[in-house]
Amino acid sequence: MKAICPGSFDPVTYGHLDIIERAVALFGEVIVGVGRNSAKNYLFETDERLRLIEDACAHLPGVQVLPLSGMLVDFCAEHGVGVIVMGLRFA
Repeated sequence: MKAICPGSFDPVTYGHLDIIERAVALFGEVIVGVGRNSAKNYLFETDERLRLIEDACAHLPGVQVLPLSGMLVDFCAEHGVGVIVMGLRFA
């Protein structure tokens, strides 16, 4: 089953990579959806964030990094994703 790990990844952290690695181990195929939100001020541009997460996940077979905009549910339907994997942030 294909899973998605959505987020802004601004910047990508070891915590992000831990969640992605665990998701690949569980589901085999994971899309890392790098979000774009025009209302947010990002440290890195979308292209930079995509490149940084691609480099960080290069050692993980089964990981695909894609830009994510619009509704998550629509993206999941378009890409055949059946599971959403999220980390837990304690604010």
